[in-house]
Amino acid sequence: MPVQRKTQNPEYWEKEFTVTSEDLQYLSNLLVEDELPRSTEELAGALIVQRCREEDAMIKRALAQGTLYRPRNSYVVGERVVFPLLDYRVGEVVGIRPGRNPEYGPFSVIQVKFDKGRVREFAAEFLADHPLNRENGNATENLLSPDELVAIYSARVGKLLEERLESEPDFVRLGGKWFRRDLLVEIHAGHLNLVEAMLDMAGGGPLPTEALLGDLELPNEISPQLRLFSLNYALQEDERFDEVGPAGEILWFLRSMEPAAVRSVPPHLRYRPEKYEHRLLTSEMLALEKDLDDEWSDLEPPATVTEPVTYVLTYPHRISGTLPLSSRLSRIFPTGRTQRIRFTLVDADTGMEMPAWVVREGRYVYGLEEWYETYHVPVGAYIELMHGEQPGIVKLRLQNRRPRREWIRVALPVEGRLTFEMRKQMIPCAYDELMILAGEDSAAMEAVWARVQRERISLKQLIAEIFPELAKLSPQGTVHAATLYSAVNVALRTPPGPMLAELVSSGLYSPVGDNYWVLRGKV
Repeated sequence: MPVQRKTQNPEYWEKEFTVTSEDLQYLSNLLVEDELPRSTEELAGALIVQRCREEDAMIKRALAQGTLYRPRNSYVVGERVVFPLLDYRVGEVVGIRPGRNPEYGPFSVIQVKFDKGRVREFAAEFLADHPLNRENGNATENLLSPDELVAIYSARVGKLLEERLESEPDFVRLGGKWFRRDLLVEIHAGHLNLVEAMLDMAGGGPLPTEALLGDLELPNEISPQLRLFSLNYALQEDERFDEVGPAGEILWFLRSMEPAAVRSVPPHLRYRPEKYEHRLLTSEMLALEKDLDDEWSDLEPPATVTEPVTYVLTYPHRISGTLPLSSRLSRIFPTGRTQRIRFTLVDADTGMEMPAWVVREGRYVYGLEEWYETYHVPVGAYIELMHGEQPGIVKLRLQNRRPRREWIRVALPVEGRLTFEMRKQMIPCAYDELMILAGEDSAAMEAVWARVQRERISLKQLIAEIFPELAKLSPQGTVHAATLYSAVNVALRTPPGPMLAELVSSGLYSPVGDNYWVLRGKV
């Protein structure tokens, strides 16, 4: 009869397993022994292995206390019997009587008394076929090893363990690793002031923790890993410092020396969410929404992207010196645990390097002001982005960088309202004809933005102002939705969804195919 092990049963790990106080004590001792912070995955694996050890020890103790139960065996009063199917409980035989079931022939029934006085009955001298009678002893050749159990169940155990550790004040996590709070190295105010000075001398950063640790003179008897973890935790808890490293790397920056556009969202990128009926959007409109790939559209990020990824620059990002952290571009830019991530942008054609920032809460990437100005990048320009050869590097280039004069759409604000003309302008690169938009007077363009914010002009009102002005540029009076999206975002930050829904619901505009619209009555 095989020895029954809970740890070999998938249901145990998937439904019954919970993290106990004893488990936390074991993990605490594990962290103390080698002074090494450990990840959730490492702790979950250690816990699974420990549960296997505990089960082995329990089985050995139980088997030493009595006879392993088999239905075919005979027993005597006073004999102690071990029952694997009852979690190896041990009971004493207190009575024996004949069994009665013609189907199975003669057999006995033993009465077994367990702890707390409970008596249960079991078959004995039962010679019929029964799984517990089969001769395979205590064979373990078919058992999964602890390492195999870790590979199968560590994700499930890790999820439960993480939930428990997050609620335990005695444990702290940093950079995906856990340690005991009371065992951290003391980092006092003097240490933190010295770190602040080092970062200040480095222009704010970023610097790795190892570079900051050298001058702090922490006790040498403490392991290097624990010293790093303790300093990282202390910096994390001090609002002067910002952890800005990409995934797998911890870098520190002085928050006070971060660019203003990193510490707070630039005005032109601030989106006031609009409630709208998404069901009004046709499949054609949804395809356009996906193609425009606005960072505030509710789009599922693709699993992979083909590089280079091409983005069409919009006015809010041009004026803010940013790029969107949109569904496609989010696959190119670095990810990390923190809200702000420092990395480097490199012009693939010139080698020009730009310190840049992923600002996750604002859904944008900052650091392109100088590049936009140097190359006179217009709204509507095609920008290609791709991963660099090294982590933390993203390459970009203007598509087809060959200056030429072209007839394009130019915004000419009048008293805080947008009007448009077609004029010949020098364009330095390839561009989207539907999205291209130049502005000759930056102060007048800002006046449009300021008026809309000051008077709290609604999206509906803004579309009603801009649409007729754009329609004048076409002999047919048509306006493409992408063109309207580009123009509206000069004055009000909005993704295409609410704008498209407004075109459908307002009753003022009529679709004429291919995402072109006309004023109703002009068809």
